[in-house]
Formats: sequence, structure tokens, C-alpha cells
Amino acid sequence: MFHQHREMAESYGADAERYDRARTSFPPALIEAITSSAPATAVDVGCGTGVVARLLQETGCQVLGVEPDERSATYARSRGLDVEVSTFEAWDPAGRLFDAVVAGRTWHWIDPLAGAAKAATALRPGGRLTIFWNASETPRELAQAFLEINRRMFPENTTLLKNSTSTFESCTRSVTKAGDNIREAGGFAEPEFLRFDWERTYTRDEWLDVLPTLSAYTRLPSGRRDELLADMGDAIDTHGGSFRMRYATLAVAATRTRG
Repeated sequence: MFHQHREMAESYGADAERYDRARTSFPPALIEAITSSAPATAVDVGCGTGVVARLLQETGCQVLGVEPDERSATYARSRGLDVEVSTFEAWDPAGRLFDAVVAGRTWHWIDPLAGAAKAATALRPGGRLTIFWNASETPRELAQAFLEINRRMFPENTTLLKNSTSTFESCTRSVTKAGDNIREAGGFAEPEFLRFDWERTYTRDEWLDVLPTLSAYTRLPSGRRDELLADMGDAIDTHGGSFRMRYATLAVAATRTRG
């Protein structure tokens, strides 16, 4: 389970500026769905550098970030976000109730049952918990090249090899499991599953900026990382210097019930 390897989650803060600059964001339709009930207050679980929080702040929502890594929290504060440093499971709402709790590509780092139970204690009746991930699919013309690079450099990393060209299967599994955990934790109405399809074009340099922010690569020694980036860059150059990535943001949302 990812939540048992929390040191990986906290490795993103080593280069918080790059993470904030390069990591893929989320589509406007998702933010519209989260804010359709006009939440005045929200908690961003594992807020990192504040990518999701700032999207919510732009709608007028007051956001509190909860983030275990001090480096990421410091960066988020520098961008105007109020952050409390804690794991979500250990975080104390201190009697505060919020209109929304959101977790963008962070729920797999959290004990899912404990996380759902904590969200229930932090939400007012009628408040919404929304958990979401970006699933991606590399275009066919590059998929095989990327897979071969990963297979050569990380032959024993079966998870990476399985997800190196498409994360739709793993993200679908994560969203389904999150819904099951919400039901098991109790305190919520039946979960609702949402999907938002979109695309983004990356230049070679933009994608090479993204790669070190992905969990499979964040802790690579500099020499290995340079080798990876050179090979990936060559593959992109061979296919025209840019490519279009297909995304689907997969979400599960549930409303806090009374009692």
C-alpha cells in the first residue's frame, strides 16, 4: 500500500518549485463540480505546493492546506495558502467544520479508512468529500519508446512498467477503492463517480520538466535521472519534438450525512 511508504510522498518537497511549475494541473470542469454548491471553506488534503488549493481560491473559497512535508508547506505559504503541517490522519480539526474536503492525487498516500473517517469529522452535514486523480495515456507513437526506456532502466519495477504508457487502469482502481472505503467508513451518502476528459500538448522540454516530479523518478540519483531525461528527450525529438497526452480526471465524491 502506498500509504505505508509515506517517505515517497514527502520526497516531492525536495524540489517544490519544479513540482509547482511543472506538474500537470486539473481541468476547469472538475473545479466547477467541486464548487457547484459554492463552498465557503475547504480543506486540501496533502496540499503540496498548493496546486489544487489555488484553483479553489480563485473561485472565492477559503482553503486550508494539510501537508506532511514542511518544504512543500513553506512553498505553499509563500503563494498565499494557509497550511498546517501534519499527516491527514493525525491532523486535528479542533472542532472546525468545513464545506469541502478535497484530495487531488494524494489519497493513495493516506490510510484510506482513517482518511475517510477524518474527513467525516471535518465536514459539516451536507459538506462534500472529493477524491481525484489524473489518468493519462501516452500517444501510440511514443508509448513503445517510453516503455523500452523504462524497461531498460527499471526492469524490476513492475508497477512502473505497467503504468509507463497508461495509468487509466490504476487510477480507475484507486477511485473505485476510495469509494469502497468511504462506504466502509460511514457518515457519507452513496459515493458518486465522475470523469472529465481533456488533453494537453507537451513540448520536449515541458515533459522533461514533468518527469522528475513523478513518484517513480523523484528519488533517482542525479546520474540516473540525467540518463533518463536524455533518453526520453531523444524519443520525443524522434517523434517531432512534442506530443499530445490524453487525460481523464477520475473522481469520487460523497456528501456528509447528519449524525
